[in-house]
Amino acid sequence: MTSASLQPESGPARRTVMAAAGAAGLAAALTACGSGDDASNTVGTGAGSGQNGGSAASGGTAGDTAGGATLARTSDIPEGGGKIFKDQGVVVTQPAAGTFKAFSSKCTHQGCAVGSIAEGVIVCPCHQSHFSVEDGSVKKGPATQPLPAAKITVSGDEIKLA
Repeated sequence: MTSASLQPESGPARRTVMAAAGAAGLAAALTACGSGDDASNTVGTGAGSGQNGGSAASGGTAGDTAGGATLARTSDIPEGGGKIFKDQGVVVTQPAAGTFKAFSSKCTHQGCAVGSIAEGVIVCPCHQSHFSVEDGSVKKGPATQPLPAAKITVSGDEIKLA
């Protein structure tokens, strides 16, 4: 044999290491665009006017929540602001007293979950797109499409996903 004879591998193959590194990077990127542990987030129109917590219906997304389950009380949604229901994938706003609107909480730019509501806009934390609490329209990009409307019903002081 020559001095250049093959030696047995002493560790994982280069291809295995590269695949694992790629998978780890993908997992980190997906985690960065995901949502936190809170079921909901309430924010008013200015600093200090919001409150965290509140009631939320059980379920996954707006489309598969048990029909008629109470999502929130009208008093949970601040006037001029709104509340994000992460588990249900919706944002409920009250742009004017007694008027309630609902939108998907998934940003139309790259699918990140919106993270806050302040001064009449719903804000995506990933790239700072801003959407109107009145109609979900884009107020500031990079998003170019409005947040899709979600269906809710208001009966008395209860807000339910339709």
